Amino acid sequence: MDWLYTVSGFVVGLIVGVTGVGGGSLMTPLLVLVFGVSPATAVGTDLLYAALTKSVGGWVHSRNGSVDWKIVRLLSLGSLPAALLTIFLLNYLSLDEKVLKSLVTSVLSIALLLTAVALLLKKWIKKIAAKDDGAAYQLHHRHLSAATIVTGAIVGALVTISSIGAGVLGTVALLFLYPKLTAVKVVGTDIAHAVPLTLVAGLGHTALGTVDFILLGSLLLGSLPGIYIGSHLSARFPEKILRPMLATMLLIIGTKLAFN
Repeated sequence: MDWLYTVSGFVVGLIVGVTGVGGGSLMTPLLVLVFGVSPATAVGTDLLYAALTKSVGGWVHSRNGSVDWKIVRLLSLGSLPAALLTIFLLNYLSLDEKVLKSLVTSVLSIALLLTAVALLLKKWIKKIAAKDDGAAYQLHHRHLSAATIVTGAIVGALVTISSIGAGVLGTVALLFLYPKLTAVKVVGTDIAHAVPLTLVAGLGHTALGTVDFILLGSLLLGSLPGIYIGSHLSARFPEKILRPMLATMLLIIGTKLAFN
């Protein structure tokens, strides 16, 4: 185990604990840009890393009653088949390393930029979604289930290729689709959905041979205490400062990946 991986896991875990976001969107680019890990291996390893770490959060939210299991089921109806289909296509196409690297890097950079924008506009999106106008009423009462399944499918494909999207993008989607859902239930539902999605996608990458288990162990060794400490420090850091800082960081990383 490389101690630098453990230190990186701790730092990312600390940021996730404080801000509630940033796991895949920071870890995967860090592995690719700093440590030179191949994009496919970075994504596959990060997916299992996310499944293991988020399972703890999902369990806590479930015990606290802050998970809407109906929404989790609807999202999973779209995301899990999409994840399996994406893995099947990656295996069927048998892309050579150069093409696969280009595909993963492109999707990764797009996912990072979308995540950064979602972070910056999160409050604005929530305000817009909260307005119960005619269009929102029609969506909520006629097409909500279908819209949730489609959203799950998009997130599922995005997460499987880039390991990014289950966090911030999933949360923003829930805010828009379910504006009356409490903040704690939005977070709890998003985390609960992310666990099976990242697990299925991670196991799919394991079958493809794009998971480094020694790297995974090194990251977990640092991230678990990092998340624990960060969670206790979160109340001391104002979100209005942390969110723009994290969004700016993701914009820079996404741009660098796009032009790398």
